[in-house]
Amino acid sequence: MTLPLEAFNADYSGIIILIFLIMFGPALLLVIIGLIVRKRNKKAAKVLFIIAAVYQLISLGVCGALVGGF
Repeated sequence: MTLPLEAFNADYSGIIILIFLIMFGPALLLVIIGLIVRKRNKKAAKVLFIIAAVYQLISLGVCGALVGGF
């Protein structure tokens, strides 16, 4: 009988996909919202782009360190 969490029998594809969604999902969503808002308010769109860039830098640092452990 094997346990599903044993190292030789583990499949980490689901957790890796989840980590990549956390890394790129919110930043991509903020960029899309920024592109939509840019037509009406350029200053608000610029703020959204900056927030997306900062989030991307932070998530690549934190989540990149987690992915590097696999």
